[in-house]
Amino acid sequence: MTHLDLKLLRDLRALKSQVLAVALVMACGLAMMIMTRSLIRSLDAARDDYYERHRFGHVFASLQRAPLGVADQLAAIPGVAAVEPGIARQVTLDLPGRDEPASGLIHSIPDRREARLGKLFVRSGRLPDAEGRLEVAISEAFAEANALRPGARIAALLNGRRVELRVSGVVLSPDFVFEAPPGAALPDNRTFGVFWMREAELAEAFNLKGAFNTVALSLGPGAAEREVIAEVDRLLRPWGGLGAYGRRDHPSDTRVADEIDVLRGLSFGFPLVFLSVAAFMTNAVLGRQITLQREQIAILKAFGFSDRAVALHFVKFALVIVLIGTVLGAVGGWLLGGKLVRMYHLFFRFPVLEFLPAWSALLGAFAASAFAALAGALGAVRRVARLAPAEAMRPEPPEDFRPSLPERLGLLRHAGVSLRMALRNLSRRPWRAALTAAALALATGILVVPNAFRDGIAHVLDFQWDAIQRQTAIVAFNEANSPRALADLRQLPGVIHAEPFRSVAVELQAGPRTRRLGVQGLPAGGELQRVIDARGRPIVLPERGLVLSQVLGEVLGVAPGDELVMRVLEGRRAEHRVRVAGFSEDFAGIAAHMELESLNRLLGEGDRISGAFVTVAAGSWREFLRAVKETPAASRVVIKEAMRRSFRETTAQSIGLIQTIYLVFATTVAFGIVYNSARISLSERQRELATLRVLGFGRGEVAGVLVAELVLLTLVALPLGLLIGSGFATAILGAVNNETVRLPLVLTPSNYAFAALVVALATAASLWFACRRLDRLDLVGVLKARD
Repeated sequence: MTHLDLKLLRDLRALKSQVLAVALVMACGLAMMIMTRSLIRSLDAARDDYYERHRFGHVFASLQRAPLGVADQLAAIPGVAAVEPGIARQVTLDLPGRDEPASGLIHSIPDRREARLGKLFVRSGRLPDAEGRLEVAISEAFAEANALRPGARIAALLNGRRVELRVSGVVLSPDFVFEAPPGAALPDNRTFGVFWMREAELAEAFNLKGAFNTVALSLGPGAAEREVIAEVDRLLRPWGGLGAYGRRDHPSDTRVADEIDVLRGLSFGFPLVFLSVAAFMTNAVLGRQITLQREQIAILKAFGFSDRAVALHFVKFALVIVLIGTVLGAVGGWLLGGKLVRMYHLFFRFPVLEFLPAWSALLGAFAASAFAALAGALGAVRRVARLAPAEAMRPEPPEDFRPSLPERLGLLRHAGVSLRMALRNLSRRPWRAALTAAALALATGILVVPNAFRDGIAHVLDFQWDAIQRQTAIVAFNEANSPRALADLRQLPGVIHAEPFRSVAVELQAGPRTRRLGVQGLPAGGELQRVIDARGRPIVLPERGLVLSQVLGEVLGVAPGDELVMRVLEGRRAEHRVRVAGFSEDFAGIAAHMELESLNRLLGEGDRISGAFVTVAAGSWREFLRAVKETPAASRVVIKEAMRRSFRETTAQSIGLIQTIYLVFATTVAFGIVYNSARISLSERQRELATLRVLGFGRGEVAGVLVAELVLLTLVALPLGLLIGSGFATAILGAVNNETVRLPLVLTPSNYAFAALVVALATAASLWFACRRLDRLDLVGVLKARD
């Protein structure tokens, strides 16, 4: 160990609290980086392994009905490796002990062979027997939400016939890693589940013997997905095909991919903020060290140590901070990542989802933190290298003392001595004061971001399920019905008001960009399901044209007044050119709305409705639910409060946990920054403060100089920090928002007040520690001549 290494150890021991403060700031950023990168690896590995082992398809399509011979034609398409035709139907369920009706999607499984694609993973029990009657396997999410086990019985309506199904087993499917009702962005595992029944039995129940209405295809190496999809659409068009789509548009896979994209955004945005702060703090600590060790640096150079050796000594100081921060960040990231993986089990259903540490992220974290620290240390190290021994041996020239600007303006005639001295010190060292204020502003700014997430979630809960959705429930029909079905719904017990809607599957195209979704037709003056603009104002649907959600307009690259191609994917599959009438605000999925009569006129099918929005009297809720259970035309009931609860338990919970982690980190960083600033200020001025004590100033008066200085800087930094925090929140929310779920930027007074309060408390606590240290100063030792 060299002499400089021994000096390094002594310096680290002397500055242990400041080194730890900087390392903790760095560790917070690295923990977020390692946690998110490891979660990305865990989800990627679980998804890829599951898809490969259980043969998840590459292309999917639904249709009205086609003979099994059409599947052979699909298999003959160039590039297709395997084809799995099947049957899928929606059913209404009657769960024991539950008032609200439930719905399910029941799929077929081959009778006497293993599925070529979409192989099921049996969690418990077994698959239905080929000879068994009315046996089903059920999805794990639905089973857990309703406490169902193998052997349980469920009543269901199969093609209008009430039957009792026996649960043979609990299974997982690669098609339903994220299990949500068709067309919904959020799951509702209490009232929606997926079932699997032997093909012959399901075909008999729905009169589909020798036919299929859903198909999955896998592709061989080098196959062109777009060409295969086009050929599948051509072959299925005569059989009522609803449009084929690739894996990237599969609802379940899209949800997993969106979550991974969110993690990618978080793995960059949060660490960047923290590491930038750490670089700033490293520069401040090293700058202070060099200022205080001018004579030591001169002596080292005079005794033959080269500029490079002395500069490397201070670089090592920065790298020790990096090493401590990386170790703490790695441990914290892995512990937090393991906790988040357990949470992902609630709504991503993989056979195995284990936390896999991303070792490459650890190396990347070390490199990123080293870069940040060295970038912060660069200016200080250059000062060391340029410092000539003779110059360094001389004391720094005295500062130019003169009254501060407020004093010259006569604003401080009745101010105390401590305040005047604090202002004079700030004015004679403006650059140093600006850097300290910037550090305090960063401490304030990073506190704004986590609560912006919290306030965004609260806004979505109110906006999506109160401002837009004013109904109690949505009743969907098995198929498009005449308006008479609406009159029947209005006769159900407790129904106060009911409004119809029409939903039709379409593909919207603007140039090369396309999206498949359901266009919803609403009454022009409807009040139960409103279309609202970005300012919260209701939009009256025009007689012609589509109103798109803002994010859908951005995805398609269109503006109001532009024309779109709308291809209807059901019925006669007509193609229309429609005008974009405007944009609406929405935070769940993508949406397109059209006036109900205009949509029906465009489809050319007469007055048809797909369901209705209903409000129900609170006292008649149970009677209404029982009546809906007995309504054969009703295929599904979506209860607004159930969807709000689902959002809280899935998206809000995952974002909320990340927000909580970030809030803890941000608070830690804020205290670290303020404490570091107070310690640096004390270290730089302890000789001056000790001199004041010797000259007769009391402890309170001397401490008042230090307190006044930091309080003034904090007051200047707070508004700047709130502005910086607003920018941080805007950038990070923009990075994590996607088509599935988005959070608006909501900056509330309570958010700003919280950030200011935390910084104020951190300032008070840091000043308390600094004043205690000031009281224990060895006046004789501090005032000894340094030469």
